[in-house]
Amino acid sequence: MPPILAAIGAYGRKVLTATEDGAANATVHLGQRLLHRLRRGRAVVEPADADAGSGAGAALDEAVVDVAEHAGDADFRGALRARVRKFLEDDADLASDLAALLDAAGVRASGAGAVAVQQNSGIISTGDGATNTINRG
Repeated sequence: MPPILAAIGAYGRKVLTATEDGAANATVHLGQRLLHRLRRGRAVVEPADADAGSGAGAALDEAVVDVAEHAGDADFRGALRARVRKFLEDDADLASDLAALLDAAGVRASGAGAVAVQQNSGIISTGDGATNTINRG
């Protein structure tokens, strides 16, 4: 999800139609590629969804637009994450393709609480009992 959210953050709702920008950073570009593959995969699996405004493909687009228009809102991010998860559960080939894209980009994480980031300027906290408290001791 981080590359997809980075792409939405950079392009807003235009991420669904924006062409590749040579100046885009690697995470944003990866997010665009992941979204493109998600959208294409669903159109192949469900041909009726290829038309804008119908079915699961439109639901993904709507979730992306919601995240773009409600930046930072965890509820909208969660809805997008659930939509992506459903796509991956329904299509093993799509899940494999996305895993290959992430692997090629050097993004690897596995196991409970695993985190894979290419660049981070903040805190990453996972696990039971994790808090947002920073101890500068």
